[in-house]
Amino acid sequence: MTVTTSRHGQRPSKSATLSRLADAGERVTQIPTRSAGTTGRGVALAANVIRYAIVDALTLRLPIGEFLQQAWLLLKVTATPALLMAIPFGAMVSVVTSGLVTQVGASSLIGASSGVGVVRQGAPITAGLLMGGAAASAIASDFGARAIREELDALRALGIDPVRRLVVPRFLALIAIAPMLCTVILVSGTAAAYVLAVTVSDVTPGSFWDSFGLFANITDVWFAMIKTVVFAAIVAIISSLRGMEANRGAQGVADAVNSSVVLNVVCIVIANLVITQLQVMFFPSEIA
Repeated sequence: MTVTTSRHGQRPSKSATLSRLADAGERVTQIPTRSAGTTGRGVALAANVIRYAIVDALTLRLPIGEFLQQAWLLLKVTATPALLMAIPFGAMVSVVTSGLVTQVGASSLIGASSGVGVVRQGAPITAGLLMGGAAASAIASDFGARAIREELDALRALGIDPVRRLVVPRFLALIAIAPMLCTVILVSGTAAAYVLAVTVSDVTPGSFWDSFGLFANITDVWFAMIKTVVFAAIVAIISSLRGMEANRGAQGVADAVNSSVVLNVVCIVIANLVITQLQVMFFPSEIA
Protein backbone atom coordinates (compact mmCIF):
# COMPACT_ATOMS: atom_id res chain seq x y z
CA MET A 1 0.00 0.00 0.00
CA THR A 2 1.33 3.44 -0.97
CA VAL A 3 1.62 5.97 1.84
CA THR A 4 1.27 9.65 0.97
CA THR A 5 4.25 11.63 2.16
CA SER A 6 5.29 15.23 2.14
CA ARG A 7 7.77 16.58 -0.38
CA HIS A 8 10.61 15.87 2.10
CA GLY A 9 9.72 12.18 2.09
CA GLN A 10 7.98 12.25 5.48
CA ARG A 11 4.39 11.69 6.37
CA PRO A 12 2.53 14.91 7.28
CA SER A 13 2.24 15.19 11.03
CA LYS A 14 -1.05 14.66 12.75
CA SER A 15 -1.08 18.23 14.01
CA ALA A 16 -0.59 19.60 10.47
CA THR A 17 -3.47 17.49 9.17
CA LEU A 18 -5.73 18.64 11.99
CA SER A 19 -4.71 22.23 11.33
CA ARG A 20 -5.65 21.98 7.66
CA LEU A 21 -8.98 20.39 8.53
CA ALA A 22 -9.65 23.14 11.05
CA ASP A 23 -8.87 25.81 8.46
CA ALA A 24 -11.18 24.15 5.93
CA GLY A 25 -13.95 23.89 8.51
CA GLU A 26 -13.52 27.54 9.44
CA ARG A 27 -13.79 28.60 5.81
CA VAL A 28 -16.97 26.56 5.40
CA THR A 29 -18.55 28.04 8.52
CA GLN A 30 -17.73 31.54 7.29
CA ILE A 31 -19.72 31.08 4.06
CA PRO A 32 -23.12 32.05 5.59
CA THR A 33 -21.55 35.07 7.28
CA ARG A 34 -19.88 36.25 4.08
CA SER A 35 -23.07 35.65 2.10
CA ALA A 36 -25.12 37.66 4.58
CA GLY A 37 -22.55 40.45 4.46
CA THR A 38 -22.61 40.53 0.66
CA THR A 39 -26.41 40.60 0.67
CA GLY A 40 -26.44 43.45 3.18
CA ARG A 41 -23.96 45.50 1.16
CA GLY A 42 -25.97 44.85 -1.99
CA VAL A 43 -29.20 46.03 -0.35
CA ALA A 44 -27.45 49.13 0.98
CA LEU A 45 -26.00 49.88 -2.45
CA ALA A 46 -29.41 49.42 -4.09
CA ALA A 47 -31.00 51.79 -1.58
CA ASN A 48 -28.34 54.44 -2.20
CA VAL A 49 -28.59 54.07 -5.97
CA ILE A 50 -32.38 54.45 -5.96
CA ARG A 51 -32.17 57.43 -3.59
CA TYR A 52 -29.52 59.18 -5.67
CA ALA A 53 -31.37 58.44 -8.91
CA ILE A 54 -34.61 59.97 -7.62
CA VAL A 55 -32.95 63.01 -6.04
CA ASP A 56 -30.73 63.73 -9.06
CA ALA A 57 -33.64 63.28 -11.47
CA LEU A 58 -35.77 65.74 -9.52
CA THR A 59 -32.95 68.27 -9.19
CA LEU A 60 -31.78 67.80 -12.81
CA ARG A 61 -28.31 66.70 -11.69
CA LEU A 62 -28.15 63.39 -13.52
CA PRO A 63 -24.93 62.95 -15.55
CA ILE A 64 -26.70 62.70 -18.90
CA GLY A 65 -23.47 62.32 -20.87
CA GLU A 66 -22.31 59.35 -18.80
CA PHE A 67 -25.81 57.85 -18.95
CA LEU A 68 -25.98 58.03 -22.75
CA GLN A 69 -22.44 56.72 -23.15
CA GLN A 70 -23.11 53.72 -20.92
CA ALA A 71 -26.49 53.03 -22.54
CA TRP A 72 -24.87 52.90 -25.98
CA LEU A 73 -22.00 50.73 -24.74
CA LEU A 74 -24.30 48.24 -23.01
CA LEU A 75 -26.64 48.16 -26.00
CA LYS A 76 -23.75 47.38 -28.33
CA VAL A 77 -22.58 44.41 -26.26
CA THR A 78 -26.07 42.91 -25.86
CA ALA A 79 -28.15 43.73 -28.97
CA THR A 80 -26.46 41.41 -31.47
CA PRO A 81 -26.28 38.43 -29.07
CA ALA A 82 -29.95 39.03 -28.24
CA LEU A 83 -30.91 38.71 -31.88
CA LEU A 84 -28.71 35.65 -32.39
CA MET A 85 -30.20 33.93 -29.34
CA ALA A 86 -33.82 34.85 -30.03
CA ILE A 87 -34.03 33.30 -33.50
CA PRO A 88 -32.94 29.76 -32.53
CA PHE A 89 -34.93 30.01 -29.29
CA GLY A 90 -38.13 30.83 -31.16
CA ALA A 91 -37.42 28.04 -33.64
CA MET A 92 -36.79 25.59 -30.80
CA VAL A 93 -40.07 26.49 -29.09
CA SER A 94 -41.93 26.06 -32.37
CA VAL A 95 -40.35 22.65 -33.07
CA VAL A 96 -41.02 21.27 -29.59
CA THR A 97 -44.57 22.56 -29.26
CA SER A 98 -45.58 21.68 -32.82
CA GLY A 99 -44.67 18.06 -32.24
CA LEU A 100 -46.73 17.90 -29.06
CA VAL A 101 -49.86 19.67 -30.30
CA THR A 102 -49.83 17.77 -33.59
CA GLN A 103 -49.89 14.45 -31.71
CA VAL A 104 -53.11 15.46 -29.94
CA GLY A 105 -54.66 16.80 -33.13
CA ALA A 106 -54.46 20.47 -32.22
CA SER A 107 -52.07 21.78 -34.84
CA SER A 108 -54.07 25.00 -35.03
CA LEU A 109 -52.75 25.88 -31.55
CA ILE A 110 -49.09 25.96 -32.57
CA GLY A 111 -49.23 29.74 -32.72
CA ALA A 112 -50.65 29.91 -29.21
CA SER A 113 -48.04 27.62 -27.70
CA SER A 114 -45.19 29.35 -29.51
CA GLY A 115 -46.43 32.81 -28.60
CA VAL A 116 -47.00 32.00 -24.95
CA GLY A 117 -43.58 30.36 -24.66
CA VAL A 118 -41.70 33.26 -26.24
CA VAL A 119 -43.66 36.12 -24.69
CA ARG A 120 -44.07 34.84 -21.14
CA GLN A 121 -40.71 33.18 -20.55
CA GLY A 122 -38.41 33.20 -23.56
CA ALA A 123 -38.01 36.94 -24.12
CA PRO A 124 -37.47 38.09 -20.51
CA ILE A 125 -35.25 35.16 -19.54
CA THR A 126 -33.09 35.51 -22.65
CA ALA A 127 -32.74 39.26 -22.09
CA GLY A 128 -31.93 38.69 -18.43
CA LEU A 129 -29.26 36.09 -19.12
CA LEU A 130 -27.69 38.31 -21.76
CA MET A 131 -27.55 41.23 -19.36
CA GLY A 132 -26.29 38.92 -16.62
CA GLY A 133 -23.49 37.77 -18.92
CA ALA A 134 -22.37 40.44 -21.38
CA ALA A 135 -23.54 43.57 -19.56
CA ALA A 136 -22.48 42.26 -16.16
CA SER A 137 -19.00 41.48 -17.45
CA ALA A 138 -18.65 44.98 -18.90
CA ILE A 139 -19.79 46.70 -15.70
CA ALA A 140 -17.83 44.49 -13.29
CA SER A 141 -14.61 44.67 -15.30
CA ASP A 142 -14.89 48.46 -15.57
CA PHE A 143 -15.39 48.95 -11.84
CA GLY A 144 -12.79 46.30 -11.04
CA ALA A 145 -10.17 48.06 -13.14
CA ARG A 146 -11.05 51.38 -11.52
CA ALA A 147 -10.77 49.81 -8.06
CA ILE A 148 -7.36 48.29 -8.83
CA ARG A 149 -6.09 51.64 -10.16
CA GLU A 150 -7.49 53.30 -7.01
CA GLU A 151 -9.67 55.61 -9.08
CA LEU A 152 -12.60 55.03 -6.74
CA ASP A 153 -10.48 56.03 -3.73
CA ALA A 154 -9.32 59.11 -5.62
CA LEU A 155 -12.93 60.13 -6.24
CA ARG A 156 -13.73 59.71 -2.56
CA ALA A 157 -10.70 61.80 -1.65
CA LEU A 158 -12.05 64.56 -3.90
CA GLY A 159 -15.41 64.38 -2.15
CA ILE A 160 -17.17 62.64 -5.06
CA ASP A 161 -19.32 59.62 -4.26
CA PRO A 162 -18.52 56.84 -6.79
CA VAL A 163 -22.01 55.44 -6.33
CA ARG A 164 -23.59 58.71 -7.38
CA ARG A 165 -21.10 59.50 -10.11
CA LEU A 166 -20.58 56.06 -11.68
CA VAL A 167 -23.10 53.47 -10.47
CA VAL A 168 -26.29 55.50 -10.95
CA PRO A 169 -25.70 56.21 -14.69
CA ARG A 170 -24.99 52.53 -15.36
CA PHE A 171 -28.02 51.48 -13.33
CA LEU A 172 -30.32 53.80 -15.28
CA ALA A 173 -28.68 52.95 -18.61
CA LEU A 174 -29.22 49.22 -18.18
CA ILE A 175 -32.83 49.77 -17.12
CA ALA A 176 -33.35 51.99 -20.18
CA ILE A 177 -32.09 49.42 -22.69
CA ALA A 178 -33.77 46.43 -21.02
CA PRO A 179 -37.18 46.94 -22.71
CA MET A 180 -35.41 47.37 -26.04
CA LEU A 181 -33.68 44.01 -25.66
CA CYS A 182 -36.93 42.35 -24.62
CA THR A 183 -38.71 43.82 -27.65
CA VAL A 184 -35.98 42.66 -30.05
CA ILE A 185 -36.08 39.14 -28.63
CA LEU A 186 -39.87 39.03 -28.55
CA VAL A 187 -40.27 40.13 -32.17
CA SER A 188 -37.45 38.04 -33.63
CA GLY A 189 -38.32 34.97 -31.56
CA THR A 190 -41.98 35.12 -32.55
CA ALA A 191 -41.03 35.67 -36.19
CA ALA A 192 -38.75 32.63 -36.12
CA ALA A 193 -41.50 30.53 -34.57
CA TYR A 194 -43.94 31.74 -37.24
CA VAL A 195 -41.62 30.98 -40.14
CA LEU A 196 -40.87 27.49 -38.86
CA ALA A 197 -44.52 26.73 -38.12
CA VAL A 198 -45.62 27.81 -41.60
CA THR A 199 -42.79 26.23 -43.59
CA VAL A 200 -42.19 23.03 -41.62
CA SER A 201 -45.41 22.26 -39.76
CA ASP A 202 -47.72 23.37 -42.61
CA VAL A 203 -49.67 25.75 -40.39
CA THR A 204 -51.52 28.48 -42.26
CA PRO A 205 -50.46 32.03 -41.41
CA GLY A 206 -53.97 33.00 -40.40
CA SER A 207 -54.30 30.04 -38.05
CA PHE A 208 -50.97 30.85 -36.42
CA TRP A 209 -51.82 34.47 -35.69
CA ASP A 210 -55.40 33.69 -34.65
CA SER A 211 -54.27 31.22 -32.00
CA PHE A 212 -51.39 33.51 -31.01
CA GLY A 213 -53.76 36.40 -30.34
CA LEU A 214 -56.21 34.10 -28.59
CA PHE A 215 -53.83 33.13 -25.78
CA ALA A 216 -51.12 35.81 -25.70
CA ASN A 217 -52.40 39.18 -24.45
CA ILE A 218 -51.04 42.58 -23.50
CA THR A 219 -50.71 41.54 -19.84
CA ASP A 220 -48.10 38.97 -20.82
CA VAL A 221 -46.14 41.64 -22.69
CA TRP A 222 -46.25 44.01 -19.72
CA PHE A 223 -45.04 41.31 -17.36
CA ALA A 224 -42.25 40.44 -19.78
CA MET A 225 -41.13 44.08 -19.71
CA ILE A 226 -41.41 44.24 -15.92
CA LYS A 227 -39.31 41.10 -15.57
CA THR A 228 -36.64 42.50 -17.87
CA VAL A 229 -36.45 45.79 -15.94
CA VAL A 230 -36.16 43.93 -12.63
CA PHE A 231 -33.42 41.74 -14.09
CA ALA A 232 -31.59 44.86 -15.30
CA ALA A 233 -31.70 46.40 -11.82
CA ILE A 234 -30.37 43.19 -10.27
CA VAL A 235 -27.54 42.95 -12.80
CA ALA A 236 -26.52 46.59 -12.36
CA ILE A 237 -26.39 46.39 -8.56
CA ILE A 238 -24.60 43.04 -8.28
CA SER A 239 -22.07 43.80 -11.02
CA SER A 240 -21.25 47.23 -9.61
CA LEU A 241 -20.84 45.84 -6.10
CA ARG A 242 -18.56 42.98 -7.11
CA GLY A 243 -16.50 45.24 -9.34
CA MET A 244 -16.03 47.92 -6.70
CA GLU A 245 -14.88 45.30 -4.18
CA ALA A 246 -12.23 43.82 -6.51
CA ASN A 247 -8.67 43.51 -5.20
CA ARG A 248 -5.48 41.51 -5.84
CA GLY A 249 -4.80 42.95 -9.28
CA ALA A 250 -5.91 41.37 -12.53
CA GLN A 251 -6.86 38.12 -10.81
CA GLY A 252 -9.18 40.05 -8.52
CA VAL A 253 -10.89 41.68 -11.50
CA ALA A 254 -11.38 38.28 -13.14
CA ASP A 255 -12.82 36.88 -9.90
CA ALA A 256 -15.18 39.86 -9.64
CA VAL A 257 -16.45 39.32 -13.19
CA ASN A 258 -16.91 35.59 -12.63
CA SER A 259 -18.74 35.99 -9.32
CA SER A 260 -20.98 38.74 -10.70
CA VAL A 261 -22.06 36.57 -13.65
CA VAL A 262 -22.82 33.59 -11.40
CA LEU A 263 -24.74 35.65 -8.85
CA ASN A 264 -26.69 37.43 -11.57
CA VAL A 265 -27.82 34.19 -13.20
CA VAL A 266 -28.94 32.73 -9.86
CA CYS A 267 -30.80 35.89 -8.83
CA ILE A 268 -32.44 36.24 -12.26
CA VAL A 269 -33.79 32.69 -12.12
CA ILE A 270 -35.16 33.25 -8.60
CA ALA A 271 -36.69 36.63 -9.53
CA ASN A 272 -38.29 35.11 -12.63
CA LEU A 273 -39.88 32.38 -10.53
CA VAL A 274 -41.26 34.90 -8.04
CA ILE A 275 -42.67 37.27 -10.68
CA THR A 276 -44.16 34.38 -12.68
CA GLN A 277 -45.87 33.06 -9.56
CA LEU A 278 -47.31 36.51 -8.83
CA GLN A 279 -48.57 36.76 -12.40
CA VAL A 280 -50.23 33.35 -12.20
CA MET A 281 -51.84 34.21 -8.85
CA PHE A 282 -53.18 37.68 -9.64
CA PHE A 283 -53.38 37.70 -13.45
CA PRO A 284 -54.34 34.17 -14.52
CA SER A 285 -54.35 33.35 -18.21
CA GLU A 286 -57.58 34.05 -20.03
CA ILE A 287 -58.62 33.31 -23.59
CA ALA A 288 -59.05 36.58 -25.43
